[in-house]
Amino acid sequence: MQLVFLLEQVVNGLVLGGYYLLIALGLSLIFSVGGVVNLAHGAFYALGAYASVEIARRLGFGAAVILSPAAVGILGILFERFILRRFYAADPILSLLVTFGLAMVAEQLIRMVWGSAPLPVSMPASLKGSVLVGDFLFSRYRLLLLAIVALVVGGLWFAIQRTSFGRVVRAGIQRPDMVAALGIRLQPYMTAIVVLGVAMAALAGALFAPIASVHPAMGAEIVTVAFVVVVIGGLGSFWGVVLAAMLVGVVRGITIHFLPAAGEASMYVLMFLVLMFRPRGLLGERIEKFE
Repeated sequence: MQLVFLLEQVVNGLVLGGYYLLIALGLSLIFSVGGVVNLAHGAFYALGAYASVEIARRLGFGAAVILSPAAVGILGILFERFILRRFYAADPILSLLVTFGLAMVAEQLIRMVWGSAPLPVSMPASLKGSVLVGDFLFSRYRLLLLAIVALVVGGLWFAIQRTSFGRVVRAGIQRPDMVAALGIRLQPYMTAIVVLGVAMAALAGALFAPIASVHPAMGAEIVTVAFVVVVIGGLGSFWGVVLAAMLVGVVRGITIHFLPAAGEASMYVLMFLVLMFRPRGLLGERIEKFE
């Protein structure tokens, strides 16, 4: 019985890892291609959650999951055009400071529009309840989340590895000078990467709003975890971030089960242990800054 319950916690940890993954992958891609440390990434996650709440009230949950990332993706175009674009060739500390300030502004705007109190969010009635698989009891909604995360990650991998768009992005990460010499402008590709990154963060906000608290500081809370995942996985590594997110989710889930007070600390201990033996992260590579 104890083993069955432990395996259920592992599945819950994978769901938590998928939650981290949607946010961390976008963060990693933006840094890899643009060399920008985007501390405002959590703000797009929070905006996605709040937008989904408003859309769900009028059009339903399904529409919220689709329209919220689309709306935040449009904001991502403006974000890249008027803010990030100025810092691609600058010292990364400048982008860090600017995006940190933007994150604070976004949090205060959320407080002004929606107030400081957490918003109650309920999942659709059709997705409530549990599914019995053999001796295992799993939440129907959490299993759906795992499936959606797998589809999104698979689609992103295909776009990066099997399309002409992805070939240019990968070349821009490894040899931006060679891409420029071939006469290919990386700017439109960077815009697309930013839109994809912030849309995935907003999707995480929309999907996990029913099982996570929707409040103004949620973006600041999650961006720290996202950075931990990216550091553990390794900058510039797609599968490194995927592996790190799943590992952090499972370790944190199991730790919370056996020692609830140490749940938050477990991911930092894991990061320390990984960096002791792999300073570049699990699958990290050398990355040249986008020019």
